[in-house]
Amino acid sequence: MNLTGQAVAMKKSGDPAKISTYFFSQKCYLLIVTVTGILYNVGVVAGPWFEGRLALCFVNILKGTDTPSRMVRIAVLYVLTILAVQAMRFVKRLFVRKFANNIRLDMKDTLYKSLVHMDRAAMEKERAGEMMTKAITDVDACAEGMRKFLTEIFDTGVAMAAYLVMLFYYDVRLTLIVMIFPPVAYLIAEKMKKVVTRSTAESRRSAERLSGATLDRVSNTVTYRVYGRENDQDREYEKYLSDYEKKAVSANIWENMMQPIYLVIAMAGTVFIIWLGGRNVLGSGWRAWTIAAFTTYLACFTKLSQKTSHAAKLFNALQKAEVSWKRIRPFMKETPDTPDAGAAQPADLVCEDVSFAYPEDRTGEASGSAAFGTPVFSGLTFTAHPGEFIGVTGGIASGKSTLGKTFLCEAPYGGSIRYGDAELSTIASPENGAVVGYMGHDPELFSDSIGENIRLGKEGDILPYIRAVCLDEEIRSFPDGLDTLTGDGGVRLSGGQQARVALARTLFHSRPVMILDDPFSAVDRTTERKILANLRNMEKDAIVLLISHRLETFAETDQVIWMEDGHATVSTHDALLRNNEKYRRLCALQSGEPEKKQPEDAKPDGEEMPHENA
Repeated sequence: MNLTGQAVAMKKSGDPAKISTYFFSQKCYLLIVTVTGILYNVGVVAGPWFEGRLALCFVNILKGTDTPSRMVRIAVLYVLTILAVQAMRFVKRLFVRKFANNIRLDMKDTLYKSLVHMDRAAMEKERAGEMMTKAITDVDACAEGMRKFLTEIFDTGVAMAAYLVMLFYYDVRLTLIVMIFPPVAYLIAEKMKKVVTRSTAESRRSAERLSGATLDRVSNTVTYRVYGRENDQDREYEKYLSDYEKKAVSANIWENMMQPIYLVIAMAGTVFIIWLGGRNVLGSGWRAWTIAAFTTYLACFTKLSQKTSHAAKLFNALQKAEVSWKRIRPFMKETPDTPDAGAAQPADLVCEDVSFAYPEDRTGEASGSAAFGTPVFSGLTFTAHPGEFIGVTGGIASGKSTLGKTFLCEAPYGGSIRYGDAELSTIASPENGAVVGYMGHDPELFSDSIGENIRLGKEGDILPYIRAVCLDEEIRSFPDGLDTLTGDGGVRLSGGQQARVALARTLFHSRPVMILDDPFSAVDRTTERKILANLRNMEKDAIVLLISHRLETFAETDQVIWMEDGHATVSTHDALLRNNEKYRRLCALQSGEPEKKQPEDAKPDGEEMPHENA
């Protein structure tokens, strides 16, 4: 299910770490379910009553004291009553499903946002398989447990109360005897709680290990094959699979084997009904019964006993849901929504003596005691105004992509990065998301349509952005157009198409500061020039940092940041051509033209030499 393309039906309020919050968020649905649930489950007692009337009428017809026409009238009334009761059941079930679906969306929305905002060090501690299980299996188990709870509150609780009233009405003493057995079934179900909970928890943990092993096997298939480790990994995977099969079977056995036992124990009172109820019909019991009363009483007790079995099954479902809730509860935290891009107004971006180094100990990072290694770059100083394009380039591993990610503030940086009057690192995460837009060199497409990969749930016309990245003609050639599925990771698109879809998405969700890492990947120079012109036109008020290895593009940028050996040179394209030999050589190689050497003292009148930061 794609959450990005769906809005949660009803917004919850309150503590997301409390189950009650999700119930209260669906107050309207709960009211409808309550009304229809009571009407349906009180109405079900009409079935045994009519069955008793029909049985008595049939006996009287055989005796000659009643007529078939009266039996037909009772039958017609019976059918009409049942139709009305079943209509209430249909409405109740419909809104219970809506309730459960909304709860599931609410929980996944909260969980996904929590995972997205999780601290990087904490994220690295979580295994991928465990996170998948929490995000999918556990949320579904919780929502299903809540659905069953709401269903059985009425279909079991209210119905059992209605049947019990009928039983006491017909014979109080007999009812006190036969009602000894259903509570015994409840007690056994409660005693089995620990066993069911333990087996379910073991099954969940085994599923986590299997998910992790599956991801590892898929991700590292080539490596295992190249180094001849396929057979070893197959054997290791078989261990995880075998363990999961055993744990899953054990959990299912404990959950399902008890249901017939619960029912047999609850139905044991039938023996007393046949014995003592028969005496009532013969006139020698505690009450004087007709055949109708006996039939109605037996039918009510049978249905009540079946409801007891359902209640025991409900206990097991709630126990499974409890296990899942305990696992995901630490992640159910309220995270503020990212403000719209319009919330951040255009302002200057000022970088002063900026540096960045990765922590040597990622574990220590979480506790604030991490040691940092050699800076990837340092001493970067420049000022950018709204509407300016800043080119960023350099050799392999010179820190270009690292510089782009620095503006995301996912890790501490040195120096100062100010947007307007605010230090970027001090801006809270949601507000930071309203300032900085980012497109990495990995497009990161998910398995959905091209349109949804661009929209990410946001409403609006995406066609201008598709035209801006020169992808409109290609999409028109696809049979499904914007509804064309990209496949997992975008595998059904070419590399250039993937990059342009990601660029269209970034433009559609525009921010005042745009970091574009290699946006023209796998496109020809003509297309690149068209896209760049469109970018200039669409992002007139934005500051765009364009990270690229194609230096020809930088002739149209306002500034260029050249990165080399941990140093950064901030200048212009023309000035770097005159004063930076490596930059000039790379430009010549890319353009196919012979390198033009510049005099050492070349310096046009009135122009300063570029400022080099080290």
